[in-house]
Amino acid sequence: MGFKCGIVGLPNVGKSTLFNALTQTAAAQAANYPFCTIEPNVGEIAVPDPRLEKLSAIANSAQIIPTRITFVDIAGLVRGASKGEGLGNQFLATIREVDAIVHVVRCFVDTDITHVEGKIDPIADIEIIETELMLADLDSLEKRVDNLEKKAKGTGEDAKQAKEMLDLIKRALVLLRDGKPARLVERKPDEEKLFHSLGLLTSAPVLYACNVEEASAATGNDFSRKVEARAKEEGAVAVVISAKIESEIAALPESERADYLEAVGLKETGLDRLVQAGYALLHLVTYFTVGPKETRAWTITQGTKGPAAAGVIHSDFEKGFIRAETIAYDDYIATGGEAGARDAGKMRLEGKEYVVADGDVMHFRFAN
Repeated sequence: MGFKCGIVGLPNVGKSTLFNALTQTAAAQAANYPFCTIEPNVGEIAVPDPRLEKLSAIANSAQIIPTRITFVDIAGLVRGASKGEGLGNQFLATIREVDAIVHVVRCFVDTDITHVEGKIDPIADIEIIETELMLADLDSLEKRVDNLEKKAKGTGEDAKQAKEMLDLIKRALVLLRDGKPARLVERKPDEEKLFHSLGLLTSAPVLYACNVEEASAATGNDFSRKVEARAKEEGAVAVVISAKIESEIAALPESERADYLEAVGLKETGLDRLVQAGYALLHLVTYFTVGPKETRAWTITQGTKGPAAAGVIHSDFEKGFIRAETIAYDDYIATGGEAGARDAGKMRLEGKEYVVADGDVMHFRFAN
């Protein structure tokens, strides 16, 4: 598992250009007019992680299998989308099940590319999109209230579940009617699954992708700094990225990309920064399984214990979990692999209460 991101934004902010570059495909049409993306585009890519190559080289693995990230790109939203304006409203349902929202914000000036609102104002753009998503959520929840209230008057398990859901919905409605996103709803850990089942557009955490001109790719600009300040205020994350540069990188052979990045003053691609920011936002970590057959990355939520981590591979691993042979990444590299780590006393046997750390190399023992 990796994570799934829904890409949103106004028309002509560089959404589809960025999508094309990140997924290295031409699946999304990029053109200088609103609504050029007629169908929601889905692209799945490998999550870049240089640790995989090093682990694989030591283990002499036959193949490397990275974890995956999925991007869902929908038509540009406009003011009034929640009420049917433009084409964006047709596709809001496609991003209701994502782990995070990547909100592409135009942070560049280009007189050749029109702006649907007639001016460059990233904060105003953010507020338009956020308002439309909140209005869509508000409409979705208000339609459920009457039916749930009827069910809640009954008895039995169905009535109990209806009451629990109704309570969550009413808490969300208070915020939405006050112009605040549903992700701010205070909830207990055991309510998380039910809350997620509501499929609210504003319940997912937000990552702002500040699309800047090429000259500002390494430093950002005044527009992107305003977005970064806004993100900090609301507990979101902002990443400066140039969709144009990412497009040029995607067209280059792998061997030429490092030189190109150095020439434009960047240490890593926008995709790398986007993934890192997404993992931090969602509190995700990666562990590895390593052997002669394959070196593979697995993504889990920070704080996941051994059995649940094993369950990402197969449910049988979680059910029959006994213990996990565990080597920290740095120890695996320093000692030259599993045998060296064992000889150096760096291999640990961890039980059911062990919290898996980022970079752990693991081998699970389980009962059939």
